[in-house]
Order: sequence, then C-alpha cells, then structure tokens
Amino acid sequence: MSDQVNNPNPAYKEPEEKALPESNMQLTPKRSALVVVDPQNDFLDEKGVAWGVVGQSVKEHGVVRHLEDLLKAAKGVGMPVFISPHYYYPHDHTWHFEGALEKVMHSIGMFDRPGPLDVDGLEGSGADFVERFKPYINDGKTVVTSPHKVYGPEQNDLVLQLRKQRIDQVILAGMSANLCVESHMRALLEAGFEVAVVKDATAGAIIPEGDGYLAALVNFRMMANAVWDTNEAVLKIKALEVREKDSIRRSA
Repeated sequence: MSDQVNNPNPAYKEPEEKALPESNMQLTPKRSALVVVDPQNDFLDEKGVAWGVVGQSVKEHGVVRHLEDLLKAAKGVGMPVFISPHYYYPHDHTWHFEGALEKVMHSIGMFDRPGPLDVDGLEGSGADFVERFKPYINDGKTVVTSPHKVYGPEQNDLVLQLRKQRIDQVILAGMSANLCVESHMRALLEAGFEVAVVKDATAGAIIPEGDGYLAALVNFRMMANAVWDTNEAVLKIKALEVREKDSIRRSA
C-alpha cells in the first residue's frame, strides 16, 4: 500500500484572497473525538474494488499515512476514537431502487459481508479495516459503530455514541470525500456538533463525471467549523494533553 504524496493538483490550493472568515475552532479536553469513516480495504488498499477510481487521490493526499498519524495522535493523548464503517449484507442487495453510486457499489461487491452476525471471510477482505489501522481500532477502547448504509450516519448509532460520551467536537477523516465524509460532516453539523475536517486524510473518486475530492473540498471550506491538514490536526490533538494538565494544575 503506497504512502506516496504526489504534487497536489493546483485546483486544490487555498485561494490567495479568501472571502470566508477564518476558523476559531479550539479543541476542548474531554469534549472532542476523532471520527474516521470507512477506513476499509475496498477504498484504501491497492487490491480494493474501488482503487481504480480512488487510488490516484488516495496516493496524492497520502491518506493512509495521514489516517494512521491521526489515530496515533488521538490514542497518544487518550482522545476517544469512533469508527463509522460501511458494510453490505445479502439483504441490502435486494433493494428496489438505488442511486448511481449505490448501484456501482453493489455491482462490484464493495464492503460485502455474508451477514450482520457472520464474520466468515472478513479478515483481509475488502470490507475489513486496513491492517495497519487495526492496533488502534482493536485496542478495546475504540468505538466501532453499527454500519452506515448509504453515505451519512443517520441510520447508524454514531451520534448516540458521541452524545453518550458527552462529545460535541469532532475531528473528521476517512473515505470518501464527497460521499460518506461530506455526508457525515453535514449530519453532524445539523445535529449540533462542531466539526473540523482533515482535508488530506480523505480522498475522492476521479471519473469522467467529475473529481469527487474537489467537489467535497469546496463544501468543507463553506460548511465545516474548521478545515485542517493532518499536521495541524495532530498538533491540536497533542496540545489537548498540555491544556488538560494545565486545567488540573489550576484546579488543584
């Protein structure tokens, strides 16, 4: 799996003269969490069924390495981590109508599993988590939610799990940019969360109909409370530990 970071497309550069106000989002200890969407092989491994359309973008942004950087930083300071995965079961293939990308995902067997209680064949499959992420995900502390089915978290328990931990600030990353990540961003914003999107820890399909990453980047800039790169996000996550220690010292 490549960690390559190519020269970015000039279309992705920040505008020299910005019309939108700067973000003032500041992470608060015990109120913030990392949410990673679809960190699965079908998107992020060269053998994954979607690699042909997302691989260029994944490599260009160094998504796999950046996701690991975020997971490592969050675990290092005890920040809660939530995974919102995507799975399809046999009954999902009996739907009577589908959108364009749903048709594609079902036709190529993306994220397929034999059943909600059946993990036969999951290990190493396209639906499985990327191997290098597993030490962070399978540590007994990460919350893996029920699967989302189309793009957003409206049909899974992500919001419930966040609320039960009294989380109201989310650092959002994962796959893919203009589909599940953007849909998670929109749903979380509408539910009253403060959301920072990590722009180089996501990627999108590049097809004749358009560049999914560019489509998402515009909306991230216009809608998210903050748009950070991985280096910024990691520094802000690590700063939480210092801020929490200062708070404890002042209250002692």
